[in-house]
Amino acid sequence: MNATQTLTQLDHLVAGVRLAVGVQATPAETAQLVAARLRRHLPTPDVLTAEQRAGSPERYESHTLHIEPDGSFSIIAVVWRPGQMTRIHDHLTWCVVGVIGGSEHEERFDADLHLIGESENAIGDVTGFAPPGDIHRVHNVSEETAISLHIYGTDVTRTGSSVRRFYD
Repeated sequence: MNATQTLTQLDHLVAGVRLAVGVQATPAETAQLVAARLRRHLPTPDVLTAEQRAGSPERYESHTLHIEPDGSFSIIAVVWRPGQMTRIHDHLTWCVVGVIGGSEHEERFDADLHLIGESENAIGDVTGFAPPGDIHRVHNVSEETAISLHIYGTDVTRTGSSVRRFYD
């Protein structure tokens, strides 16, 4: 895939997310509207360079693909090598995730950190959620590198992260 095709993939996704966010629905409804747009415009792993797709042996890596000028959303690609995982955490805002390479295992927790659900998210799977009730941990339990696209309802360059807090 060439640079023009990659740009077109992102352009279509950004335009779709912009429309969904423009509805100005509740955070949970916005997550579902954005998830529908991501399903329709889920890019291929070629949205990243070969070097970015390789990931890092030390920890999962994030790559900023788009920050909406008004700060209403950010699109980030996350690359996970086998065995890499997040800490248990929740978010500042709604979040939508789509897997574009490999698979991710997600564990969801209640406010007391009891495990309340698990899922395997494979290529093409898209999920969305909004606080409260968004406490989770994600990791790559497969033998191949996983890549996912994360869309957050904030400008992560201003907030530093989409994570509100970590749990032990």
